[in-house]
Amino acid sequence: MKKTAVIIAIALGFSFTSLNATNDVVTPSNYETVTKKLVDPFCISIVKGDIETVKKLIDLGRDVNKKSNGLTPAMYAAKYNRLDILKLLVEKGAKLDLKSTKGLTAQKYAEMSNAKDALAYIKGLDS
Repeated sequence: MKKTAVIIAIALGFSFTSLNATNDVVTPSNYETVTKKLVDPFCISIVKGDIETVKKLIDLGRDVNKKSNGLTPAMYAAKYNRLDILKLLVEKGAKLDLKSTKGLTAQKYAEMSNAKDALAYIKGLDS
């Protein structure tokens, strides 16, 4: 008797489940797009401190104020305390007063990352 009751309960459970099932395709109303931001090879050279590659790319016509991932090359140089590259960029026309997509300047990136050499250089230009 117990086995019969259990089998009937299971059968009813399956029948109610299949009765409530629909074949409607539900599509989400919102789509979330995930993008991976890549840093420009020019800025990667700056981060690595590869001044020879930076010089070559500038000689080939690379814009020293073009943003990569929201930061200018000078911001990368200031953030990673690449003083020699920062000087080169300024010499080639880099603007230190430009703001990143977060509203920060090269000086602020140098301050936040405690890049003392770059910060002293930038402050010296302001004087």
